[in-house]
Amino acid sequence: MQSKDRSKNSGSLVFQVGESLRQSISSGQYVPGDKLPSEAELTEAHKVSRTVIREAVAAMKSDGLVEVRQGAGIFVLAPASLLASSRRIDKARVSSDLEVLEVRAPLEIEAAALAAARRSPAQEEAIFECHRQVLRYIEQNESIREADLALHFAIADATNNPLFRQHLEFHGGAVIPQSRPVPDPEPAEQTAYRKLIHQEHEAIVMAISDRDEEAARNAMRDHLRGSQIRYRDLLRNSRAGSN
Repeated sequence: MQSKDRSKNSGSLVFQVGESLRQSISSGQYVPGDKLPSEAELTEAHKVSRTVIREAVAAMKSDGLVEVRQGAGIFVLAPASLLASSRRIDKARVSSDLEVLEVRAPLEIEAAALAAARRSPAQEEAIFECHRQVLRYIEQNESIREADLALHFAIADATNNPLFRQHLEFHGGAVIPQSRPVPDPEPAEQTAYRKLIHQEHEAIVMAISDRDEEAARNAMRDHLRGSQIRYRDLLRNSRAGSN
C-alpha cells in the first residue's frame, strides 16, 4: 500500500520540487551561472527519489531556466540566454516533441478510459486537485508545465496499472512540451493557449469522474490530437518563414 501511495504522489512531488527550485532562482539564491546542488544533494534535501529530481530538472531545462552539463552539473541560465533562445524555433526540438506526442497518444487514450473505469474516490480527487492547480497557475500567469505533467501522472495512476505511469516517466520532461512553443509569445496569446489546454483537460477529467470510458477516451484523443495539430502547424509555419 505504501508503494502505491508513493507512486500516486510522485507527480505532485515533481511539481513541489520544481517550484522550490524555481523560487530559489527567482529569489536570487541562485543567480545565472551558479551551479545547483547535485542530484544526490537535492534528493537528500527534498527527501524524494532521484527520479523526481530528474523530472523536475528536465522540466526546468525545457523551460530554459537551467542547463545540464554532462559531468559538471546543473547550471542556472542567464536571462539573456533564455531571451535569445526564445527568439527562434528549435525545429529539431519541436519535431522531437511531436514524435513523443504521437507515441503517447494510443497509450494515454486507453489510460483515460481505464481511469474512468477503475479510479478510486481518492484517485478521482487527486485528478481534480491537479486540474485545479493548472487553473491556479493560469490565473497567476505562470508556467503550467509541471501541473500539466502531474495531471497526466494522476490519470495514469488511476488506471491502477503501473506500466502507464512508467511509460510517461520514461520520456521525462518531453512528455509535456513547453506551454506555448513559439518565439516571444504575447501574454494574451500565452494565456489563451493555456486556457485552451485547461478546457481540453476539463473534458477528460469530467469524463473520468462520470466513469464514462468512451467519453474519456474521446476527450484524451481530442486533447492529444489538438497538440499534434498545433505542433505540425508550428513546423509548417517555420518552414514557410525560412523560404
